[in-house]
Amino acid sequence: MAESGAARIGLELLGLAKGLAQEAGQTIAAVLLGSGLEAAAAELAKCGAATVYAVDSPELAEYNPDSYLVAILNLCEELHPAAILAGHTPMGQDLMPRLAFALGAGLVTDCTSLSWDAAQGLVASKPIYGGNAMASLASETRPQMVTVRPKAGNPLEPVEPGGSVEAVEAVLPAPAITLLGRVLEENIGVKLEESCVVVSGGRGIGGPDGFDQLRELAGLLGGAVGASRPPCDSEWIACTSQVGITGKLVAPDIYIAVAISGSSQHLSGMSDSRNIVAINKDPDAYIFKVAHYGVVGDWRRILPSFTGKLASLLAE
Repeated sequence: MAESGAARIGLELLGLAKGLAQEAGQTIAAVLLGSGLEAAAAELAKCGAATVYAVDSPELAEYNPDSYLVAILNLCEELHPAAILAGHTPMGQDLMPRLAFALGAGLVTDCTSLSWDAAQGLVASKPIYGGNAMASLASETRPQMVTVRPKAGNPLEPVEPGGSVEAVEAVLPAPAITLLGRVLEENIGVKLEESCVVVSGGRGIGGPDGFDQLRELAGLLGGAVGASRPPCDSEWIACTSQVGITGKLVAPDIYIAVAISGSSQHLSGMSDSRNIVAINKDPDAYIFKVAHYGVVGDWRRILPSFTGKLASLLAE
């Protein structure tokens, strides 16, 4: 859920589901859980969902795996879905394995594309071996369940009048888990996962001061700052900025990798970027094998010149 409407990942899933539903001869249903769902439900109904099932309750305002699991299981018993799609987000990664276990179904996670096969049903493609290979998998159990990376699909254009919204009563047991508190991630500017431009730094940045220069460039480009794992481990930048298989998955229009060697762990989190620009003084750095554009040299000399030129162009 987004504060003012449906989360982008939900709209992307509807875009992916449209083609699948047409091939499978099925209809698309969206499930919303939370509190105050009117705006989000209306948006989903206009963006591909034939029916939006809105389970609206104050008890669901905060994510609780026990409550969310029961709410979805109740709907599964009623709807008997052929497939269940969810975003490969922190919540999706926590909830979908629980749901798969409860339904006795298989689960394919971290998918980058989906297709429909008349014999196998839902076929999911995902990176394996640290992103060095791709696998296509189809669950033999039903419903077929997948989590999908953000930006793997495109939202559909809203249409009028759209689908219907059905309010679902939340019949929830007392949760076994008690929420003691929340720590909200601080987002200054554009959210990393949603940014069209990401400027990331690696170990070669040398310290926290180097990230100030990356922030300056990212600010000019209207983007966000990311990092590989070593700077996060060294506390040069918040761990919430980590891009990689154990961090966040991004797929911006432009990804600028500064002083990043290109480990498989990092590449798994950004290899779907449309344009990758690498700056590294090591001409043999692996990052150049995946980059669309590369500059060999010391970032301390290259980046200030690039940032200064960009600032002067924007000022004209």
